Amino acid sequence: MAAQPVRIEPDVQFIRELRAAGGDTLKKCYQCATCSVACPISPGDNPYPRKEMIWAQWGLKDKLVSDPDVWLCHNCGQCSDLCPRGAKPADLMSAMRNMAYQNLAPCARIARWMSSPKGLLPLFAIPAVIFGVIWFLMAFVVNFKGLYNGSLFPAGRIVPGNVFYGDYTIDPVFILVTIFIVAAFWKGVKNLIRAIAPEGSVMMLGKKKRLLVCLIEVIMLEVLPHSKFSECGEEPKEKVIRKIGHMCLLFGFLVLAVVTGCFFMAHWGGRLPGLEFIYMEVPLPFTNPFKILAQLGMVLMLVGLTLLTIRRKDLNPTKQTSSWYDWYLIGVIWAVWLTGTLTQFFRLADWTVLTYTIYYLHLVTVFMLLAYLPWSKLGHLVYRTAAITWIRYMGRK
Repeated sequence: MAAQPVRIEPDVQFIRELRAAGGDTLKKCYQCATCSVACPISPGDNPYPRKEMIWAQWGLKDKLVSDPDVWLCHNCGQCSDLCPRGAKPADLMSAMRNMAYQNLAPCARIARWMSSPKGLLPLFAIPAVIFGVIWFLMAFVVNFKGLYNGSLFPAGRIVPGNVFYGDYTIDPVFILVTIFIVAAFWKGVKNLIRAIAPEGSVMMLGKKKRLLVCLIEVIMLEVLPHSKFSECGEEPKEKVIRKIGHMCLLFGFLVLAVVTGCFFMAHWGGRLPGLEFIYMEVPLPFTNPFKILAQLGMVLMLVGLTLLTIRRKDLNPTKQTSSWYDWYLIGVIWAVWLTGTLTQFFRLADWTVLTYTIYYLHLVTVFMLLAYLPWSKLGHLVYRTAAITWIRYMGRK
């Protein structure tokens, strides 16, 4: 029986979107396979990114959407460095992840805002209005503790909570933000697994690991130690800079998240009968263990940010470029770090207007970092972890 012809229908609009998202050089690829050979973590039985390059050239959107290898790439750029045609395979893999951020989670409007500098204004305006309204109400309607006297800046000791009282303003806002983030990631991860999962049932030979075990293995063996960063890349110095930068940033975030969570539980739990001894209120003294831990987190963030910014800035544009997603994330994290540090400095210097103004901007930037997480590049922490976990669960090494 003669083989049946296969009809390929390229998605031209998808090719345009992919090129706009950072894959503008994909047409230069002539399938020499140098990229797949050069990649130190590409599996021999299912190598990438060669196949992704030709799928992208042909506009095979369905193939790319269901391709888990897009998430396995750690974007070291070695394939782009060695590409004889300057096709920048690393940029293409990054562009495909950028498009995935737009399509996995719900709320397509936020995804569109995140994909272009034109969306920066609404992304900033939403939290600016929310916290601006809170500030106005506290000053001119509630007149919290009677400290305002017709001014936006309360008199007396400088305490950020006098402007944004946590119990009734900050905590409710960020509790809702957290619920929103979890729901968006839940939907996004479901869409990701649905896309990369094989059709039908898969017969597994031998004992199959539980999904939770696979998740723990991925977190402990790959995510936290950044083990793949030791394999990716060509120059030893480059590997070290990438690994230390990413690890410092990750652990800085984790430290600050632990401090915030512990403070939240102590603040609210300390109001329960018998637990009054754990109650905490901000600002904490510098001798407080949680305050010391928070300062450590800020130092780790500074080291990580500095290393990653320098590396991103020094990229050779003929080999690898930085997209809007890259600079948006770095810029917002810098804004969070700077506003948080300056708030503390101005409070200690007893500069009322600057303290409350910078703290307001700090809340805005923290909102921008967290609330848009499922659509930002930082979302790869969740999506990549989910993809690698599912691949391990299905038995692929």
